[in-house]
This record gives sequence, C-alpha cells and structure tokens, in this order.
Amino acid sequence: MASSSTPAAVREMQKDLEVQANALSKIQKDIAKNHQVRKQYTIQVGENELVLKELELLSDGANVYKLIGPVLVKQDLAEAKANVKKRIEYITAELKRMDRALKDLEEKQNSKKESIFKLQQRMQAVQAKA
Repeated sequence: MASSSTPAAVREMQKDLEVQANALSKIQKDIAKNHQVRKQYTIQVGENELVLKELELLSDGANVYKLIGPVLVKQDLAEAKANVKKRIEYITAELKRMDRALKDLEEKQNSKKESIFKLQQRMQAVQAKA
C-alpha cells in the first residue's frame, strides 16, 4: 500500500519543486534587471556630478546652454546648477530605492533556495524509503 502512494507523493513533490524552481528563476531575473538598472543610475550620477563640477568652474556671468531636442536654449547658470543638483538627488534616491529592492529580492532568493533544498531532501528521503 505504501509503495503505491510513494510514486504519487514523489510526483507531487517534483511538481512543487518545478514551481519553486520557476519562482527562483524569476527572482534571479529580477535581481539581474535590478543590477542593470542600478548600473545605469550609477553612470548617470557620475555624469551629473561631472557636469556640476564643470558648472561650478564657471563665473556668474558665463553663458550656459541646454540642449532641448535639436535646439540649444540659453539657461541661467544658477538654474542650470539647481537642475543638475535636483537630478543628482533624484537619481541618488532611486539608487537607494533600488538597493532596498535588491536586498529584498536577495532575501527572497535565499528563502526560496532554502525551501528548494528542504524539498529536495524530503524527496530523497521518500525515494530512499521506496
């Protein structure tokens, strides 16, 4: 009697294992996507900090132009500095948000790996009894 229910139990565990593995795969893809976006934001922060340093070197009367589409538009130096500082603040806040999301995803990944490992151990135990 026990031998007939064992294959069914193993099949059920295999289905559960497949679902868990798919969930883990999705989490890992999300982590990779997070890393990619984070990399882009890090590059943008560096570029904007470089622009801010360049703007700081200018005298107050210097002409500053902003590229809007195909047109260069004259912009006030103080306004340009404020815009770049705001952009840096925004991107930095996004980086912090991405870090929190990454930490959460990594915790989910570790939890999922642990549950898969436990399920594999249960499957091996059931198969060993059969």
